Amino acid sequence: MKKFVLAAVVAAVAVPAAAAPGDTDTESGVARAQIVAPISVTHTGTALDFGIIVPDSASAGSVSVSTAGVRSVSGVVGLSGTTPSADAFRVDGEVGRSFSFSTTGGSLSNGTDSMSFTTTPSATSGTIAAGGTSFSVGGTLAVAAAQPAGNYTGSYTATATDN
Repeated sequence: MKKFVLAAVVAAVAVPAAAAPGDTDTESGVARAQIVAPISVTHTGTALDFGIIVPDSASAGSVSVSTAGVRSVSGVVGLSGTTPSADAFRVDGEVGRSFSFSTTGGSLSNGTDSMSFTTTPSATSGTIAAGGTSFSVGGTLAVAAAQPAGNYTGSYTATATDN
C-alpha cells in the first residue's frame, strides 16, 4: 500500500494542473499622439533696401546694411539720398518650440546687369513666442566698378526649421 500511495503522490506532482478550457485574460495598452502647430515664416518687412548707390568708375566696392538698418560702405562707393532698410520676418508655430533660422544670398538684376548680395539674419535660432518671433535681415551688396545705372531687384529665401 505504501508503494501505491507513493506512486499516486509522484503522479500528482509530475502532472501539471491543466487550465480550464476557454480561460483568457485581457489588459489594455496606452496610445498617444501630440499634434503641434506647423512652423511658418511670414515676410513682415518691405525689402532689404541698399538705397541709392553711386559706383566708382575704376574700383569695385560694397554696401552693407546691418540688421538694425544702418548702412556702411567698403571700397570706393558713394551713397546718396534714400534711407536704407533691413528686411523683417516672423516665425510662428507651437509656442515654446525651438527652431533654427537661415537666409540665402541672391542677385539683384536690371535686364542683363546684376550684382550679388549676401544676407545676415539677426539670429540663427530661437524659441517661438506667443504672437511669433521676429527677425531682421541685413546684407552686403557687391558693386562692380562702373556698375550700370538702373533699378535693380531680386529676392532671397528665409527658412525656419523646427528643431
